[in-house]
Amino acid sequence: MNDTAAEIASQPDTWQRSLALTDQANELIAPGERMLLLGCGTSWFVAQSLAELRERAGFGETDAVCASEFRPHRRYDRIVAVTRSGTSTEVLEALRLVPASTRTVAITAVRGEPVDNLTDTQLVLDFADERSVVQTRFPTTVLALARHAFGEDLTEAIEQARDALEASLPADPADIEHLVFLGTGWTVGLANEAALKVREAAQAYSESYPAKDFRHGPVAVAGRNSLVWSFGDTDPALDEVARAAGATTYRSKQDPLAQLVLAQRFALTMAAHRGLDPDHPRLLTRSVVLTP
Repeated sequence: MNDTAAEIASQPDTWQRSLALTDQANELIAPGERMLLLGCGTSWFVAQSLAELRERAGFGETDAVCASEFRPHRRYDRIVAVTRSGTSTEVLEALRLVPASTRTVAITAVRGEPVDNLTDTQLVLDFADERSVVQTRFPTTVLALARHAFGEDLTEAIEQARDALEASLPADPADIEHLVFLGTGWTVGLANEAALKVREAAQAYSESYPAKDFRHGPVAVAGRNSLVWSFGDTDPALDEVARAAGATTYRSKQDPLAQLVLAQRFALTMAAHRGLDPDHPRLLTRSVVLTP
């Protein structure tokens, strides 16, 4: 078993462990505050989901911005940076632009990294850190912790994640050349993350969209070697649109976070079919650290 597969399999346990950190997760609740979440790559997609979840829970206005696009033009009470390594250049550069009066928080997997000196406090999920370049358990554990802190019961999601580790894949990766992941609300971030996993691990053609936007152009490239995968409560009529284009469709009643575990397994199996090592993805490193 490679590192990525082992880390995928560990997710129900890391989610369960995260539930004990609810008090520390109060930094993500901050009722009534206006919050911004920052991240790059996977961490940006986590930020997208977190922003939707926090607003849905009624804790206040919440935005999510790719760290490289952060501009200090809007006022926020609190800025939260999601960064597994604590070393990503764009995240550090964004934090240096934050006004001193704004509270800053890092969600990270490693202690003692540069992000510590640029934030007021750190929420450290070191038990969810990863050896693999491709992130799997760290981002899902962040989301599990946040959902629990926001008042959700994660018991069923954790059990469904265990089921997802054994479930049949929705299609044979050998037959699929193109994947489209769709989401709505907080699951748009999950769709973005699932598509990224396929690109990173399997070097395959994958896209992601807010679900109803699928009809506004993306359907044009769907065909008989496409898999259209829906996360969460998306419009079932979109399956008919995809099937009319010749694509295979997949949706499930399982918790969307558990569905992401299945999507991670799909990416891993697709990588194996293509003879690729997901622990060493092409042109990627654990953290993007840019030289001046």
